[in-house]
Amino acid sequence: MTHSATGPHHAPEQHRPPADPRRWAALALICVAQFVLILDVTVVNVALPDMAADLDLDRATLTWAVTAYTLCFGGLMLLGGRLADALGARRTLLAGLTVFTAASLVTGLAENAPMLLGGRVAQGVGAALLSPSALSIVTTTFHGTERNKALGVWAAIGGTGAAAGVLIGGALTNGPGWQWVFYVNVPIGLAVLAALPALVPARAPRPARLDVPGALLVTAGTGSLIYGLVKAGDAGWGAAATLLPLAAALVLYAAFTAVERASEAPLMDLRMFTRRPVLAGAFLMLIATALLIAFFFLGSVYLQHVRGFSPLRTGLLFLPSAVATGLGAHLASRLVGRIGSRAVAVGGMVIAAAGTVPLTRLSTDASVYVGLLPGLTVASLGLGAVFVTATTTALGMVDHHEAGLASGVVNTFHEVGGSIGVAVVSTIAAAGIERGSVGGFTDAFTVCALTAAASAAVALGLIPRGKPQMTGGPHVH
Repeated sequence: MTHSATGPHHAPEQHRPPADPRRWAALALICVAQFVLILDVTVVNVALPDMAADLDLDRATLTWAVTAYTLCFGGLMLLGGRLADALGARRTLLAGLTVFTAASLVTGLAENAPMLLGGRVAQGVGAALLSPSALSIVTTTFHGTERNKALGVWAAIGGTGAAAGVLIGGALTNGPGWQWVFYVNVPIGLAVLAALPALVPARAPRPARLDVPGALLVTAGTGSLIYGLVKAGDAGWGAAATLLPLAAALVLYAAFTAVERASEAPLMDLRMFTRRPVLAGAFLMLIATALLIAFFFLGSVYLQHVRGFSPLRTGLLFLPSAVATGLGAHLASRLVGRIGSRAVAVGGMVIAAAGTVPLTRLSTDASVYVGLLPGLTVASLGLGAVFVTATTTALGMVDHHEAGLASGVVNTFHEVGGSIGVAVVSTIAAAGIERGSVGGFTDAFTVCALTAAASAAVALGLIPRGKPQMTGGPHVH
């Protein structure tokens, strides 16, 4: 996640304060908090069928159980970064962790859909406060080569959290119950809240204007878009219940654009989208996240609802694809500097499309170890490469002083992409999710395969030639 839209202000070498001896312990605690935030993006997917059975949730509510968190996380993240500047990073981090921890308890205690979704929304708000302020603390606490090491640890947390989510979600749901995918956050959050003030010194806040209208408009616009996409699965694409929220999303996005252009301190500098590398990075991040989270969502419901797999077995089946995502990212980080971003991104999308093809031929009785498992693993390998390319393209092909702005754009599209991806495939697979038929799932995976193939073609024309030059650490989760 990003800390703010403007990026950290690094002190000149000669004016640096002495290194804080508590900095590595502070980093460990901050990374634990960040790990839990990323975990909650994927940990819910494996628990969905059990949640649906216990709380009598329909397909639309199940979809919102995933998307409500990432929607608020992504939509309010830039505002969270500005609050970290205005109120102080430590204060904002502790406030965000308090909200996230309390919301996790409420979500685990949920006895109905409104309580569950309200808790997920509050979790997203807490995450949007915590993550950017945590990264701000990391970038201002460490200097020189130490900063690159610290940011490397921070970046690894993202992949590890997403990978661990599917396995931990399966183990907890299979064991004490789905509620524990939320309860597990509570003792961790309380422990970090107790220890962190002694390890992270308070720093004077920097003057910052808060673009609250912009944050509310972009979040409401995305929420309206997702509502319309989900509604289409029940009412149809031509129904008023689908078209009205989609039209409202366009109006809200137009209003957001007007507000940002008129603001002296916009939440998101829309001029960044005129920078081809940033536009390319945002596009790649949106598509890659949409596809990966969609795979977790569809695969989990298919395995448990259609094939009758247990949550733990489902989580174990996802583990190879989670590892493959990390492997793809590692390979891409080495390749982008040698052959350039364009070749790696196009190759990653082609691999993702090829891996998705076997998923379009799922059945109710064929071995998942022959079709589903290899397909998900190959597709995830390709998407892992795209994630790294998205970040390096956006940050390594713009001026260094614009890296913070580019980071804000790319990381926002990361969270929002997950929400949109789940909403779209949930609607396409509506019949399969509601009636347990395989046809809806194969249709959804077919759309995923076509999307990956089309994105490879777009990336070929959109990504600039050349090799990215990363002059600083990665501003990513």
